[in-house]
This record gives sequence, structure tokens and C-alpha cells, in this order.
Amino acid sequence: MRRAARALIDLSALRHNLARARACAPRARVVAVIKADAYGHGALAAARVLAGADTLAVAHLGEALALREAGIRTPVLVLQGVRGPIELAEAAARGLAVVVHHEAQLQALEASRAPLRVWLKVDSGMHRLGFAPGELPGIHSRLRAVQGAAPVLMTHLACADDRADPATARQLARFDRAVDGLAGTHSIANSAGVLGHPESHRDWVRPGIMLYGVSPFVGGSGEREGLRAVMSLRAPLIAIRRLRAGDRVGYGGDYVCPEDMPVGVVAIGYGDGYPRHAPSGTPVRVAGTRAALVGRVSMDMITVDLRGVPHPCVGDEVILWGPGLAVEEVAERAGTIAYELLCNAGRHCHREYL
Repeated sequence: MRRAARALIDLSALRHNLARARACAPRARVVAVIKADAYGHGALAAARVLAGADTLAVAHLGEALALREAGIRTPVLVLQGVRGPIELAEAAARGLAVVVHHEAQLQALEASRAPLRVWLKVDSGMHRLGFAPGELPGIHSRLRAVQGAAPVLMTHLACADDRADPATARQLARFDRAVDGLAGTHSIANSAGVLGHPESHRDWVRPGIMLYGVSPFVGGSGEREGLRAVMSLRAPLIAIRRLRAGDRVGYGGDYVCPEDMPVGVVAIGYGDGYPRHAPSGTPVRVAGTRAALVGRVSMDMITVDLRGVPHPCVGDEVILWGPGLAVEEVAERAGTIAYELLCNAGRHCHREYL
């Protein structure tokens, strides 16, 4: 039997958001990022819909091989690169492009001389992956000696989600100094770069979260950015309780009814990917009307205040996020980010594709 909770995936919205990325950066080629099972939306379905992108990007080799085994022939970039000669040979055999960000990867490439398309990562200030700017001329020369063709020169923006943060301008300047005089096209912009920093667009853009209809900006809204939400998380109302003033609701009795009131029980919880730490007051929509979570989130149930819902009935559909309720708002109330909510729900809920 399927779980009662389900994630509806609107594939037309995914197409719309890819078109939005192209419209924002019309002169750049697009790398559509579908790592982490397309942020919980299903990597294979996303890969098919996003086949119009110039390249797809995944985190690691396993994700790339799954796409190839499913018949996806769109170019695929492995963002973490590969580890060791076996993975290197596998990537070459499957026609994958790989990021090189570490000396060990470069040495393996030099030893194998595998015919791979390579993206060379520069650490312009995020200090996560990549070669230091001062190392770049030597690294670039070694890659050219192995591959012949110039690599794509790339970096990743750390603070672009805040349009006012000067760190982005510093990273761009640092990258430009590092790659000055080196052959190869450039890739910098993530979703925040695509939408908010046109100076970062260059030759390739790499939209991720925006493809799924979510704003990459602090306090942002996908709708305000011209995006359409792709995932709608839904579950049924399975019980309605008529509680009295002073009754305590759920584990720990954290919520105390302020008056006689109806409380609904919804068949979704942290076992379905709903955030465990969502507090009372987190919004939901019951039969089209906005309501609020009360009490703690259980493994497979939540309880909601039905006082403002006209004529609630068992079986009514409850939207946890989706039409009329942005996932960004739920994430903010739960003290997390939309990325985590989408990944968790997509991992645990039955997905239905529209």
C-alpha cells in the first residue's frame, strides 16, 4: 500500500523554470542541476523533461550512471568528479564530463589519459572545493597536456543568495584574475547568480533550486522571481476531534487549546519527510483554507487548528506546501531551507507526475 502522503510533481512547471533560466541568461549555455534525485523531484523524470538543457549535472558518479542506465543520453557533468582509476574509466566509457578540483584527481587523469571532458574548479572564496587561484596556471597547463582541449573554468558562489553581499563581487574579481590568459570557457552562476547577478552569467550557467520553483534568495519567493512551484506536498485529513479549552494536544502536551475547538489529524509526519521541528503556527491549507499546525509533529501524523476552516470533513485534502502556500514560507517557520524540505519529502513520499 502507498503512503497517504504524496508529492505531486508538475512537469510543465519544470519546463517553465528552465525557460526562465534561459531567458535570464540568453547568451549562456545551461547546465540543469538534478543532483540529490533532482532535489527530491525524481532525477529520471527531471532528466527527461530537462533534456533541452545543454548539460545535466549530478553530484557523484552513481547518479550519473543511473541516468545512463535508464537511457538518458544528454551530456552529464559529475560535480564532485571521480575517485580513482576505476571511476575514471567508468566515466570515460559512459561519455561523462567531470569536475577536477583536487590534485589526486589530476594525477589519476595524467596516469590514465582517459578521453574525458573536464571542468576545472577554482576556489574563488567559498573554500570548499577547487584549486587556489595561484595554482591555476600550472594545473591548467597539466590538464592541457593530458586532454589537449581547454577545460571549462568554473567556480561556485558562496553568498549570492544575498544580493547585497559584497562577497560575490570579490569572488568574481578573484576568479577573473585567476583565469586571465587561460584558454577555456567560464561557468560561475548558480540559481542566485542567474537571477540576481547577471555579471556572473559568462558562458555556462548552472541553475539548480530555481528549476524547482524556489527562490534562492534569503527571504525570497519563487513566484516573485517568475518561477512556478514544481512540488505540491499533500495528505488527507483522517480525523476531526472536538476538544475543550485546556486540553493538551500531542506528545508532551506542548499545545494547550485556548478554547473549545476542532482539531484535525493529517496523515503525514516526519517519517514522510515533513519537518520534525516545525512549530505550532506553521501554515497548512485544509480544503483550500489556510490553517495552522498545533502541537508536535509525530512520525506519521500532524494536528492542525480547524477553527477557521468552514465545514471541514474527514478526507479533505491538506496541502503542506504547494498552491497558495510557498515551500519557502514553511521552511522559514520550521527553521530550515526549502532545499531540505523538498529533498526529504521527495525521498519519503509517493511521487505522482502531472
